[in-house]
Order: sequence, then C-alpha cells, then structure tokens
Amino acid sequence: AEEMGGRKACRLLAVAAACFTARTDAFAFSRAPSMLSSPPGARTFIAPTHAPGLSFARGIRSPATAAPLLRQGDEQQGRGDGVALQQWRGSGLFDVSNHFEYGLLLNGVLAALLFFSGKYKSSLTKAGLFNAFLLGVMLYTPLGWPGWSTAATYFVLGSAVTKIKMAEKEKAGIAEARGGARGPENVWGSAGSAAWCALMATYSPYSSGIFKVGFVAAFATKLSDTFASEVGKAYGKNTYLITTFAKVPPGTEGAVSVEGTVAGVGGSLLMVGWGLWQGLINPLGAILCVVAALVATTAESYIGAALQNNYDWMTNEVVNAINTAIGVSVAMLTYALLGGV
Repeated sequence: AEEMGGRKACRLLAVAAACFTARTDAFAFSRAPSMLSSPPGARTFIAPTHAPGLSFARGIRSPATAAPLLRQGDEQQGRGDGVALQQWRGSGLFDVSNHFEYGLLLNGVLAALLFFSGKYKSSLTKAGLFNAFLLGVMLYTPLGWPGWSTAATYFVLGSAVTKIKMAEKEKAGIAEARGGARGPENVWGSAGSAAWCALMATYSPYSSGIFKVGFVAAFATKLSDTFASEVGKAYGKNTYLITTFAKVPPGTEGAVSVEGTVAGVGGSLLMVGWGLWQGLINPLGAILCVVAALVATTAESYIGAALQNNYDWMTNEVVNAINTAIGVSVAMLTYALLGGV
C-alpha cells in the first residue's frame, strides 16, 4: 500500500471491497483533491458527513435515496466541511444496493412458480409472463420493494376487477380479449410510463421526488381506467358517449357511467394509498396523483370516442400508453408548479 500511495491506496481498496460485499448499504467516501475523479458520464450524488476518510452512509440504499441530500452536500462542501461522495456510472454497475440481484431472484422465483404451476394462465399469456418478469426486474432495480410492490398491487387489483361478471361480459361481447390474460402489449402499454419514471427517479441528475410522483400516477391512472371500464361494463345502468352524451351500450369506446367513474376514483385512491404507505410520495403528491388519474381517464374516454375507431393503429394498448402518459405528465407538471420539487 505504501508503494501505491499510502492513504489513497487504502481508500481504493476499501471501496473495491465494498463493491463486492453483499451489503445493502450504499458506500460513500470523503472528497479530497487526491481522490478518484468522476469519469465522463458518471452520476454523482452527495450526502453530508463530518467523519474524515472512508465512511459508510447507513440507510442510503440507492442513489435515489441520496439524491435529496445533494444540495445540502454542496452547501457543506462550499464551507469546506467533509462531504461523502456516492458515485456510480450510468449503467448502474457501481450501485452496490444489490437491488438488481434481489429483483432478479424475486421475479425469477415468482415467474418460475407461476409457470410450472400454470397459475399464470388466467392473468397472463406465456409471453406476458416473461415480459412481466422483465418489468419486475426493471422496477425493482431502481426503486426496490416500494416500486415493485406498487406494480404488483396494480396487477393483482387490475386482474381481480377484470374478472368481475366475466361470463356476462363475454356473452355481450365486451369482455377483455383472452379472458383478461395480459400479453406483452398489455404489460408495456400499461407500465411503460411507470418504468421510465422509475429509471429517471434513480439515474437522472434531477430530484427523484417528481419522478416518483409520476411513477405512482402512472399506476393510479391505469388502475383507475381499469376499474372504471370493468365496473362500468358490469354494473353501469346508464352509459353515455362522452363527446355527445348520447346514450350508448356498455362497452362502447368512449362511454362513461356514474358507476364506472366512481369506481375509477376508488381505484386511483387505492393505488395512491399504497404509494403513500410505501413512502414513494408525500400527501401533496398523493392528491395530485388522484387528480391526474381523473384527468387522464377522462381524456382517454375522449380519445376512445373521437379517434380510436378512425385509425387502425390506435389499438387499446396504444390508448393505454397515451392514457398513462397523460396521467404522468399532469401529476409531474402540477407537482413542479406547486413547489413539490
């Protein structure tokens, strides 16, 4: 170690050892002029510490957790205080939170159990199961259990409400295709926006809070749409086309009902409540996610009534993607305007 530069070599060895341990605590080390410089494209988040030399930032389990401390760390650095540096490249290879490994294990075991037991068939196609596995890993890696469990909650609730009066809806020709079993197009049409928000919450240089609001809003919007659609088709006494308010049969694209609208709001509240409990959002974000879901599902009804039947490429999956994108955009924009970031 003396031949390599004494203290610097010891620090580098300690950092290397931290990378290969199975700890879930992120590592940090103090900034000094002789320390490792940030390579091009590296992401840097700073957490305050007053301990000289190498220190472990307990409780900082991912870059997203450290992000809110960036400004405080900068202020301390300006005063010359000790500042801990958590660093990883854009690929995430230097993130020692182990979320990827845990996500791979959890989703792999669940996918294997569902596949070999055949229990997936009522809710997913084979291709849908594989893509759900990929999505699960993609969400667990940046957001850990809170993000993954939010997606799982959406899937369980959405699948359950789809089965309501399935025989009657099939007889009327208004049931979801394949008995409600979701394929790859359903997985990504419903969760593509959420996956983008999850990645941005951790790997972008901006505040993670606004992207977590977008993440919860995406699932709140989609669950609201699913609840409104399925409950409206099953229990809606009077359904009206949103563009003209003409009375139409249940299941018509762009049709709305009182029962479906109330159920949709209830679905978004369930989803937002879960996100709030998991610590992904604060009360302001929760309120805005519910509002965004209502705005997005209303816009989706207009799109369904005015455009969907006129364009072959505008499938239900494309409309779902647009729907969630609107929900994400409304939630994030209002959150930013109201000073949530």
